Amino acid sequence: MTNVALRKDLEGELPRLRAQARHLCGNESDARDLVQDTMLRALVYADSFERGTNLHAWLAQILRSIFVSRYRRSKRERRALDRLASDPCGWPQRESSQLNPPLGGRAAVALATLPDPFRRVVELVDLGGLEYVDAARALAVPVGTVMSRLYRGRRILAARLEDREQRAESPRRAA
Repeated sequence: MTNVALRKDLEGELPRLRAQARHLCGNESDARDLVQDTMLRALVYADSFERGTNLHAWLAQILRSIFVSRYRRSKRERRALDRLASDPCGWPQRESSQLNPPLGGRAAVALATLPDPFRRVVELVDLGGLEYVDAARALAVPVGTVMSRLYRGRRILAARLEDREQRAESPRRAA
């Protein structure tokens, strides 16, 4: 089928495609976008259409495929936004009050005793407010290394603070 003949046939299928799109989408704006993307994809893949076969069935399959892909993507996006809304650590921007928080004496001492690679990552990300990518550039290491060191550094720091807290409380109990 020539490209000109296919375009003419595609125009003839527009009313049926619009009706299907409205049925699937539920609103006119999304239906128009869906039909437009369907026609665009049909034109891009016109060579794959076999002359003599059912053009409407081919277009309807393209339309459904695009609709399902969009639906799945929007569902993933909604889940991601829901997770971000409930996870304060997941927010990409930190609040200004969280940047450079003051460290107490015990925390500063515990941080100073961390092995250098872990301490530097904790200082850059947690205290300096850098994103993982920026900390990776500053340290000339991969982002995954920054994430790993930060996780391990935080765990070591928490364990040391817990040990110091227990040691500080134990003489009081004996007295």
